[in-house]
Order: sequence, then C-alpha cells, then structure tokens
Amino acid sequence: MSSPGTAAPTEPPDHPAGAEHADHGDGQDRSADAARPEPADRAAQPDVPAQPDVPAQPDVPGQPGSGTDQTVPMPRVQPPAGVSADALTERSGPCLPGWTAAGVLLAAVGAAGWLLWRAGLLPLPPTGGLVPDPPGDATRGSGLWSGLVLIGAVAALAACGLVRGRPGSVWVLTRHGGYRGTVRRTGLLWISPLLRRRRMDVSLRHWRSRPIDAVDAYGTPVQLTVLLVWRIRETARAAFAVDDCTRLLREEVEAAVARAVSRHPADDFRGDAVTLRDCDRLGDELGRLVAAAMREVGVEVFSVTPVRLEYAPEVAGAMRRARIASLEARQRRVVLDDVLTAVADTLRGIAERGLVELDDYERKSLVRDLTVALLATPAPAGQARG
Repeated sequence: MSSPGTAAPTEPPDHPAGAEHADHGDGQDRSADAARPEPADRAAQPDVPAQPDVPAQPDVPGQPGSGTDQTVPMPRVQPPAGVSADALTERSGPCLPGWTAAGVLLAAVGAAGWLLWRAGLLPLPPTGGLVPDPPGDATRGSGLWSGLVLIGAVAALAACGLVRGRPGSVWVLTRHGGYRGTVRRTGLLWISPLLRRRRMDVSLRHWRSRPIDAVDAYGTPVQLTVLLVWRIRETARAAFAVDDCTRLLREEVEAAVARAVSRHPADDFRGDAVTLRDCDRLGDELGRLVAAAMREVGVEVFSVTPVRLEYAPEVAGAMRRARIASLEARQRRVVLDDVLTAVADTLRGIAERGLVELDDYERKSLVRDLTVALLATPAPAGQARG
C-alpha cells in the first residue's frame, strides 16, 4: 500500500504488463555478467581514475623546473638520401710517397730517350766515343711511336698525381660521386689523377661574430658578440652531410645565442638572480648547445666565449638610467647601514663606559641626532670617487 500523501506510480499505457519482469530479468543477467571473471589481459590493467584538468602554470624565468631551464634536444642531422652512415665515416685514402712517382717519371724520361737514341732521332753532340753510335739497322716504324705514346702516358700519369700535403689541411678523395677516403699525410705525395681531390682545412680556427640580436628573459632586446673556436674533425661528414658546414656553424651560433639569452635577464636590479653578466656560465651553455648541434656534421667546437653584451640601441638609454638608479639605491643602502652601525657602536660605547645614564626618550633623541648628523656629513672626495 502507498502512503496517503503519495500518488501511486502508473505505467505508461504503451508498456506491456510483463515489462517489469523483463527488466528484472535483464538485471539478473547483468549481475551474472558482472560475476563472471574478466579475461586476463583486461583484469591485469587496473582502472585509472580520470585526472582533473589542471591549468598550465606559466614558466617563471630562473625557477627550477620551468620550460626555460630545460634543454630541448637538437634535431639530428640525417645523411643524404642513398648514403649510409658507414659511408660518412672518415677513412684513410689511397696514396703513395712522392718519390715513387718521381722515380717512375725519371724512368719514363730515360726510356723515351733510349728509344729515340736507338732510332737515331736523338741529336747528340760529338762525344769522342763516350756515347756509342746508334745501330744502323734501327727501325722507325709504328712500334717506336707506340712505345713513345705508352711512355708518355705513364709519365703524364705520374706527373699529374704529384701533390703536396700541408700541415693543417687534408685531401678528400671522391670518384664518380662516391667517397674514397681522406689523406692526412704531409710532404710530397702521389694521388691517382683518376680521383677527384678536394682540399679541406682541419686546423684550429676562430670566428668573431657580429652583434647578434636576442631577447632576454624579461623581454629586453640585447646584442651579444661571441668568439668561437672550432675545427673540422670528421672530414667525410663535413664534406657530404651538409652543404656548407661553415655557414651552418654560424647559423647554429645565432640560434644558440637566442636560446641561451632568453633563459636569464641581462641585469637584475632588484635581487641577486643569475644574469647574463656571468660570462663563464653563459659561455658554457653556448658551447654545449653549439657542440651538440655540430657534432653530427663532424665539427668540433672548443669554446664559445661571450665578448660583449649590450642593450639594443632603442632601449640602451633607458636601461642605462635604470642601472644608474639601481647603483645609487644600493649606495644609499650601504651608507645607511654604515650610519646605523656607527650609531649603534656609539650607544654601546656610552653604555659600557658609564659616561651618562640615558632613558628611552634621551636614547631615541640621541639616535635621531646622530643619524641626521652622519647622513648630512658629505663623504670625503677620495671615498666618493672610489
């Protein structure tokens, strides 16, 4: 029975009478399905509760864990299409000592002279019997000219392959577009003229950049000049993995300056935070970024040293005034600390020597008068200049 104040629920006319029993049957089926054991792969995974949406916190420059302090990995330089990684590994190129080619050249010249003498085509001055006369039955047919052409080809091959290896430079050898090795030897060498030779400088080099525009952590435009010391270490990668490694290096320096400068302010007038004035810290960060970017193209970066840091011309005047105001405020704070220390020492000396007994009112008056007198006294000229 229903309560007096509650109306009994009525079924919709379109529902059949046995719908309630059907619902109870479905509920029993669902409870039976819930009692069945789940498969192993589904039971092994616990239900993870949904995490509430947390609003993203803005990054604060200089704070640990912020996005500005995290180092983003540089993209790896991939070799050109159709070139394997082993093909861009430097290996020794084929070459011979220069005296070998010089000996072959002298032998070819001697053989050509002997053929010409034997054919009676080599005019010789009278030697008084020191040089025998050529045989009278010498022939001047095609064999003679074929021998001379062969000797000339050998002599040309020996002469065209003579090169000079200098300290601080190497020869990169290619043939039909394929890498054949690198020759790092010095002195007179012979390299096959059938190989294409390309001289590459591997000595230690330095480059002073122009003022690079960047923005610090506070959004202030600055200009930074750096000194870069580098050299080519892997000649195969430097020659084939990139079009121009020198141009890439300069662009990577500009990119590294933009990233490193944006992590710290140029000056902190309100505290002792890390600033860009710390040249050692900034140089280490720049060197790490540039070295990681250029390692894949065979360039070794020794150091990236900040040489000059200044504000952009459009904000240089305002930032100079702010810096002067900060220095003046710091100087006033130092002077006030010195005055308060002197007043405290004076009161302590009076109390220790027992010169006079001061109550609270007299002590406060003495502190006020001493503070005003010491602050009103101008500093000595030498101290002010210092």
